[in-house]
Amino acid sequence: MHAETKERFCVPAKLYRIGEVVRHTPFTRQTIHNYTTMGLIQESDWTEGGHRLYDESVFERLWRIQELRKDKTLTEIQRLFKTEEKPQISMS
Repeated sequence: MHAETKERFCVPAKLYRIGEVVRHTPFTRQTIHNYTTMGLIQESDWTEGGHRLYDESVFERLWRIQELRKDKTLTEIQRLFKTEEKPQISMS
């Protein structure tokens, strides 16, 4: 009988290679590369061979970019994301 443990399993987050991101989205490899270069999405890690790896949040971000592209340019989206990422200064 195994001793009961209260610790949860430490399961590493799934990381996706660019090909997997392309396979699960309507975006091309070049678009993913361009969005990364522009800072619209960010890699989470790199393989030993120097390839980008993305975490699961990339899919939500890409969906949001797709929705925003309906009436905004990439530059406008880039500005919006930068504004959202700035820490909010509290007026106390």
